[in-house]
Amino acid sequence: MEQKGEVILSVKDLSVSYGQIKALRNINLEVRQGEIVVLAGANGAGKTTLMETILGVHKPDSGTVFFEGADITGAPVDKNVRNGMTLVPEGRGVFASMSVMDNLLLGAHHELKGVEKKLSFVFNSFPILEERQKQLAGTLSGGERQMLAIARALMSTPRMILVDEPSIGLAPIIVNTIFDILVKLNKEGYSILLSEQNVYRALKCAHRAYVLETGRVIREGRAEDLLHDPAIREAYLGV
Repeated sequence: MEQKGEVILSVKDLSVSYGQIKALRNINLEVRQGEIVVLAGANGAGKTTLMETILGVHKPDSGTVFFEGADITGAPVDKNVRNGMTLVPEGRGVFASMSVMDNLLLGAHHELKGVEKKLSFVFNSFPILEERQKQLAGTLSGGERQMLAIARALMSTPRMILVDEPSIGLAPIIVNTIFDILVKLNKEGYSILLSEQNVYRALKCAHRAYVLETGRVIREGRAEDLLHDPAIREAYLGV
């Protein structure tokens, strides 16, 4: 795929620990404007920790995170969200006892100006959510909850979307729908960092990828090249 725009997210020599456990070791990665970049790897590789550290949930032991050229290392989550970065968490993370509409409005809580325009955009992208806007989020199907989690993230008008394991627990046909939505959003200008255990499906939609194993980047490159890399195919694609 063609080279994309300027670097929007850059991670330099990032290390993170939980007590005595080293969760991330000297991670380096970048995402350019208009890219989908995949963090591939098995459960426990460090993908979620990396995304949460980028957003500001965890303080790193060392290293630096830059977003749009600014050093955001250790900045609070709410500040990073206000500045254009958002996370769609693993497990779909919606508020089950709240309506679909209230979940969406929560996504825009830091900037309610233009909320009608934001709602129009997400309802156009996810028509099923408009139909179910008064319904409790906990009564939605798994795929619909994943759509709601993505839509809620879009309500913060981000330029960078971190998406953590969107396919977990979903039927294959719904997984295809979710990935189609991510590709569509990317074509509309959103830069996406995607964590995913379904390595084949993720690489098929991505521009580039980093493969994590026990907190380290062990391979990186164009997604198309990694799809045909014998070691990656054997380890993650079952061929």
